Amino acid sequence: MRLRMQGCSVCCFVLMLFQLRPASAYGDFFTSIGQMTDLLYTEKDLVTSLKDYIQAEESKLEQVKRWAEMLDSLTTTATQDPEGFLGHPVNAFKLMKRLNTEWGNVESLVLKDTSNGFISNLTVQRQYFPGDEDQIGAAKALLRLQDTYKLESNTISVGNLPGVRYKNPMTVDDCFELGKVAYTDADYYHTQLWMSQALRQLEQGEESSVDKVTILDYLSYSLYQQGTVQKALDYTKLLLQLDPDHQRAKGNVQYFEVQLEKQRQIEEGTMQKDEAEAKKDEMDPVPERKKYEQLCRGEGVKMTNRRRSRLFCRYFHNNHPFFLVGPKKQEDEWDRPYIVRYHDIISHREIEKVKELAKPRLRRATISNPVTGVLETAHYRISKRRATVHDPKTGKLTTAQYRVSKSAWLTEFEHPMIRTLNERIEALTGLEMDTAEELQVANYGVGGQYEPHFDFGRKDEPDAFKELGTGNRIATWLFYMSDVAAGGATVFPDVGAVVWPKKGTAVFWYNLFPSGEGDYSTRHAACPVLVGNKWVSNKWIHERGQEFRRPCTLREEDR
Repeated sequence: MRLRMQGCSVCCFVLMLFQLRPASAYGDFFTSIGQMTDLLYTEKDLVTSLKDYIQAEESKLEQVKRWAEMLDSLTTTATQDPEGFLGHPVNAFKLMKRLNTEWGNVESLVLKDTSNGFISNLTVQRQYFPGDEDQIGAAKALLRLQDTYKLESNTISVGNLPGVRYKNPMTVDDCFELGKVAYTDADYYHTQLWMSQALRQLEQGEESSVDKVTILDYLSYSLYQQGTVQKALDYTKLLLQLDPDHQRAKGNVQYFEVQLEKQRQIEEGTMQKDEAEAKKDEMDPVPERKKYEQLCRGEGVKMTNRRRSRLFCRYFHNNHPFFLVGPKKQEDEWDRPYIVRYHDIISHREIEKVKELAKPRLRRATISNPVTGVLETAHYRISKRRATVHDPKTGKLTTAQYRVSKSAWLTEFEHPMIRTLNERIEALTGLEMDTAEELQVANYGVGGQYEPHFDFGRKDEPDAFKELGTGNRIATWLFYMSDVAAGGATVFPDVGAVVWPKKGTAVFWYNLFPSGEGDYSTRHAACPVLVGNKWVSNKWIHERGQEFRRPCTLREEDR
């Protein structure tokens, strides 16, 4: 009995540590796959420590077991003829010795705490653990991927994603947790999807700490919130069959029945209204969000055969002495806006050095504030509704950009290789790099993305990049430093263009016309990474210093 209580107290103590641990001071792990890899090594170290603890406990229990088996045999024989057994003086002596000394040793052995090493290691490591924000962020990423790539809940749950090498199916508890995250955010659509998946797996016989009644409670309410009252009523009645005393369900049945009666009374008027709204929806233009998600799936690409026939590949040297000897492979990716890709433009060795320099400095990515023009930390949205920021000048709300990644800025003074990359970009583009921003390295996290945005400052943003003092962003150079198994494309929703990441390549486009006016067709986005790890680095090139390299014109339409 004492042994069992000791084991229970150790388990409870470990569980309390997990429940009461403070949030990590580092945080934001989910926004960078590169930094998340460190967590795997942390967990591996903890598993090793836990196995050492288990081995110590098993060794202790083995000793206790041998002692118990020996005494079980001895006492069974002794109690058959107690007086005859103790008539032997050695048996009498050994009984006194066992009860006075040896049982005390067994007590000490059972009470021996072998968890100190594991607990100490756990206490040290937990300061590096992700917090609630990371768990919610990773959950939101799964929901975002599900929407963008039109994935069934079961597809995600069983792990059948394109390009995956390491499948890890989700449990009922995992599905339930995802549904709860959506429910907390009043996202009843995803609540329904994932509670239904949890229910399906539970009914297939999977064991779970979550009971069917709890799942049905969430499921029925999410259906009601979406206007599917009949199904909500059906699931609530099923819940009551399992738990007839469920007070909330009893009240909901009555309420849902009243709501259904009201629906029947206005059914005809509702049908006419729905038909009118459907016709209106058909006439409305496709929203940018839908275009963006279609392009991320490789749908809706607006490239005709005739236009494609005008796109070429070539060896390019830009009349630069270095590349006259070894020209680079240049490929036309798109015509309007004109986007070119350079192949084999950054080596594996250079990529690894850039990642090595950037990884310790990765911080939540920055975006240009649409109101002040100041670069500030990007925050992730936790719902499908568009995020907004408050304009301190007008008092109005304006749409916020949404980015899930971490980035680091590298100067050419930190390593000669950064200078080499800057010189390479200057040689191929013919543009001045002294006024460009530093090389920004970005690593995208779980479902990492950057929603549609402009790189340049618009007319309604007079203070954009004012603090830099180098004018607007005239052009963008983007290195792809990794292949991505699925997702992660760069898309241009307004023109229906898609550029897929390919390690060792770079793409380049102008954000401004020669007149200095912004090219609004360059509005672009980074699609969510479905499977894989996406590393990119970019160079934003500014107007100052380009006066003789790319002379201005007076006509707005001049390219």
